[in-house]
Amino acid sequence: MPLEEKEIEQHAQAVGKLKAALNEVIFGQEKLIDLVVIGLLARGHILLEGLPGLGKTELVKGLAKTLQLENKRIQFTPDLLPGDITGNPVLQETASGREFVFQEGPLFASLVLADEINRASPKTQSALLEAMQERRVTVLGETLDLPNPFFVLATQNPIELEGTYPLPEAQLDRFLFKLEVTRNNVATLERIVTNRELGVEPTADVILDASQLAAITQAVREIYLPDVVANYIARVVDGTHKGQSEVAEHIKFGASPRAALSMASAAKARALINGRINASFEDVEAVATPVLQHRIILEYNARIEGKSNSGVVADLLKEVPHQDLNLPNTIKKD
Repeated sequence: MPLEEKEIEQHAQAVGKLKAALNEVIFGQEKLIDLVVIGLLARGHILLEGLPGLGKTELVKGLAKTLQLENKRIQFTPDLLPGDITGNPVLQETASGREFVFQEGPLFASLVLADEINRASPKTQSALLEAMQERRVTVLGETLDLPNPFFVLATQNPIELEGTYPLPEAQLDRFLFKLEVTRNNVATLERIVTNRELGVEPTADVILDASQLAAITQAVREIYLPDVVANYIARVVDGTHKGQSEVAEHIKFGASPRAALSMASAAKARALINGRINASFEDVEAVATPVLQHRIILEYNARIEGKSNSGVVADLLKEVPHQDLNLPNTIKKD
């Protein structure tokens, strides 16, 4: 059954209240909060990168409060082991004698905060791969389902900082978005100093419960993706590969099909948030950089020349036209 405009409007209003509540948790990061909410409604995992103290952890904790989701925090350190995340079998006395009983790790929660994820070893980081892709884990040959919904919001420090390890490419590809958390301006700093105290967490009201969130994420799936927009997504992702665009000459490895699926889901989520029944070219452009910037690897020469992943994606969007003249326009009219 197709979505009705009234239903879309109700969902958009609910999401608007969620964003307003989050903007009271962390000040001066409206664009970041918009993208975090889009990623959430697209049922994706999000990687937040920035220097310590910019509010990454507070944003994630605020999100858990406003959505009333069971949440757990994993503090990633160099000595963290995979079993510390997924859980371990523990020898216990049972009615049938002593046997191993699986004890769930902190990964078994609806919202998992993987704090400073790049401070753990690549082996430990990789323990999240199955969970993030299939929303389940396998321990000693037994496969266990994770809660529904299940989101990983990870924070990481810039790789230049001491004691950090680069995330494996396979793990990066599991994140729907990589978002940069930037420093605050003077006006925002003044607001923080006036309204916050060191060591005191900001409060947040419950805005949506699990059932309401499920209804909105289901509505996102039903947002119409026109053929021309799907074709645009495909051409943008294809343009990250050698020989498919001029910009691709700066790219060593391009984006995977998972990037195209991520872009489509995020574009539909943005359309719903803005009260529309169609995903548009504008929606794709708005989410392309956070979807692609961590999925491409630049050539060495491009890095030497000072090119950034986000800058290359921006150049790609300028190069790839919206319309493929061989396709009819099939966007629905409001």
